Amino acid sequence: MTNDISPTSGYKLTHTMLRIKDPQRALEFYEQVLGFRLITRLDFDDARFSLYFLQPRGHADCADGSLEETFSRMGLLELTHNWGSENDDSTMHSGNSDPKGFGHICVAVPDIAAACARFDAMGVTFQKRLGEGGMKEIAFIRDPDGYWIEIVQPDLMEGLLAQYRV
Repeated sequence: MTNDISPTSGYKLTHTMLRIKDPQRALEFYEQVLGFRLITRLDFDDARFSLYFLQPRGHADCADGSLEETFSRMGLLELTHNWGSENDDSTMHSGNSDPKGFGHICVAVPDIAAACARFDAMGVTFQKRLGEGGMKEIAFIRDPDGYWIEIVQPDLMEGLLAQYRV
């Protein structure tokens, strides 16, 4: 038996980046609503932008904030703020209207009904409420820049997917 090692065996998806207009508002949303924590902030004065790397608080092995750890850790969310964008009239494109592209990120929760009730009490904007539409077991909320966040309860997903199998 040969031990073939793929040239991509060390590759891993480390983070997803979303552009934001207001770092304070976006950080407040991701920290207070979804329980993420800021682990690394990088400011690039010459290029006039900042990067904010967040990690869900539930991760048992939290990143330590070093650049090596930040760029090798899986499951991070990078929020990118281009300085001055908060003052322009443009809006961020979620990718869910034409031209379509990026769709959403997903956050798993242990109790989706409780999470959605909490989001509702916090005044979070829903794109799709739990129980609505064809996939009643999932919800979508929107962040302050309009990006969609799918909310799922993992132990409900098998039943949901069984409905759509051919």
